[in-house]
Amino acid sequence: MPNKALSLLGLARRAGKLTWFEEANLAAIRSGQAKLLLLAGDAGEAAKKRYRDKSKTYRVPLLVFADKAQLGAALGTSPRAAVTVTDEGFAARLKTLLTTE
Repeated sequence: MPNKALSLLGLARRAGKLTWFEEANLAAIRSGQAKLLLLAGDAGEAAKKRYRDKSKTYRVPLLVFADKAQLGAALGTSPRAAVTVTDEGFAARLKTLLTTE
């Protein structure tokens, strides 16, 4: 997995530009605050469907990235199925890192 992207996620968390709890993620998507949704490749099927449907409905870019343990470790938390980036700059940089590698 791209270490730069995982490091950038940690930086974004410290800057307060992420949400990682399910309800906070969905609220950020619904409110338009979400600029990018990162979904763990090993997330459960129900979670994948819920996040894919919401991101499509609210037109939030979605990238499947890492696994739950890696996302959690990058944030310094327990494993996470999804992370929402709420800052345009962090979102743009992550998109670049994850789509060019």
